[in-house]
Amino acid sequence: MLLLAIDTSTTAITVGLHDGSSVVAESTTLDARAHAEHLAPNIRAALASAGAEPGDVTDVVVGIGPGPFTGLRVGIVTGRTFAFALGLPVRGLTSLDAIAHEAWLEGRRGDLLVATDARRKEVYAAAYVLGDERVDRVAEPVVSRAADLPAELRALPTAGRGPSLYADALPGAVAPLDVSGGVLADLAACRLHESPPVPDAELQRVDPGHGFDGLEPLYLRRPDAAPAPPSKKSTLG
Repeated sequence: MLLLAIDTSTTAITVGLHDGSSVVAESTTLDARAHAEHLAPNIRAALASAGAEPGDVTDVVVGIGPGPFTGLRVGIVTGRTFAFALGLPVRGLTSLDAIAHEAWLEGRRGDLLVATDARRKEVYAAAYVLGDERVDRVAEPVVSRAADLPAELRALPTAGRGPSLYADALPGAVAPLDVSGGVLADLAACRLHESPPVPDAELQRVDPGHGFDGLEPLYLRRPDAAPAPPSKKSTLG
C-alpha cells in the first residue's frame, strides 16, 4: 500500500503518504488563500520525500471538509483527478475527524470540540469522544458563530483555529490547529484496516461507506460567489 491523503479544508494545504504501517512523508503549506498554487507542489514534494512516483500510489483519500468553498473544492477535485488518471480507488473523510484523531494520537482522552475557521465570523464545529481505543464523532458538523454554540460544547477542550479567533467563546484551546496530511493518511489507513472486504473492487472506485464518508464536499452553506442576476437592460430600440 501507498496511500495518498490530501486536505485543503483549513489553512493547511497538506499532503501525506502512508505505506500501511506508518506515515512515510508529509508536505504542508500554511496559506488560507492559495490552495491551488501549493497543492500540486506539495504532492510532488511528498512523493519525492518517500522516494516514490505517482504510479506507486495505490489509494487516494481526500478531506471533504467542512471548509470554505474554493479551497475545499481544490483538494477534492485534485484527489479525484489523480485517482481517475491512475485508475485508483478514491475515498473521502470528514476533515474535522483528522484533527480529533491527531489529538487522540497525542494522548488526549475524553470529550473534545473541534472548531475551525469558517470565515464570516463563524466556525465549523463537531464534538467527539476520545476513548482508549477509538475516536467517535457524536454529532454531525455544523457551521455557527462560536458564541451561538451550546454552552456545554463551548466549555470543552477545543482543537482547531476557532479558539484563537474567538477566545472569549472558546476558552479551552488545545492542539492541533489544522488538519495534518499525515494524520489524515493514518486515519484512512486505520479505516481501511477496519473495513470489511468488498468482493467487487470496482465498487471501491468511489467508496461512500466501509468506514468512509463519501466524496460530497461538506460546504454546510451556500458559496460566497453567486451567478449575476439577469440584465434588466432594455432591448427596445
